[in-house]
Amino acid sequence: MDPTLIQRLGDELYDALRERSVVEPLTSRHEGITIADAYGIQQRMIARRLDAGERIVGKKIGVTSRAVMNMLGVFQPDFGYLLDGMVVGEGESIDSATLIQPKAEGEIAFLLKRDLMGPGIGNADVLAATECVMPCFEIVDSRIRDWKIQIADTVADNASCGVFVLGDHAVDPRRIDLATCGMVLEKNGEIIATGAGAAALGSPVNAVAWLANTLGALGIGLKAGEVILSGALAAMFPAKAGDNFRVSIGGLGGCSVRFH
Repeated sequence: MDPTLIQRLGDELYDALRERSVVEPLTSRHEGITIADAYGIQQRMIARRLDAGERIVGKKIGVTSRAVMNMLGVFQPDFGYLLDGMVVGEGESIDSATLIQPKAEGEIAFLLKRDLMGPGIGNADVLAATECVMPCFEIVDSRIRDWKIQIADTVADNASCGVFVLGDHAVDPRRIDLATCGMVLEKNGEIIATGAGAAALGSPVNAVAWLANTLGALGIGLKAGEVILSGALAAMFPAKAGDNFRVSIGGLGGCSVRFH
């Protein structure tokens, strides 16, 4: 794809983010758009956010669970960047007007104490580099109309990042089996989904290793102090004003978020 077009599409998605508007799917307008093109568009969108004063605080892995793959019709993981403007405090209320078409996902977040740079990163490396893990919500959002996305659309749109909420309880990942810990997701007091750590590529640790190796091939590392969102453990659920969500993960505790 022509570099000028990559830049223009990145600007288009940035403008949609700022204006809380949607654009038509990129893949419906540009035949043959590649994953590499899409990451180029993502980089332009992130560069615009950095130029506006935000800073990178972590990274996220998207489309790791079979439930989300089936919902979106996207069958491979992707990644995006977390910025400080995406951080929401545990239990805080999110103004739904600041998002476009948000959906809530329950996940496990990793806080790194050491850099991780692929290739060759294994699960032991991930655990050694992790300060703690905690339950979290990722509130995904799409600038693509009606979530009609293919893999290139969501990649270009920073892996459909919206905002994220970290729980207030941190656990040493070496003290818990992250593949088998169970998750319960509640919306307005009713259980709407259950899942387990294994939903994220077999284990959230696998997902973080995948991310470190995938980014390493691009010359990008995971940095000490960064938050890594390891992927949804069940389906994602639409959120609107008045909704209250809580996720509870065995051995990790819980996290809650509400919308107004």
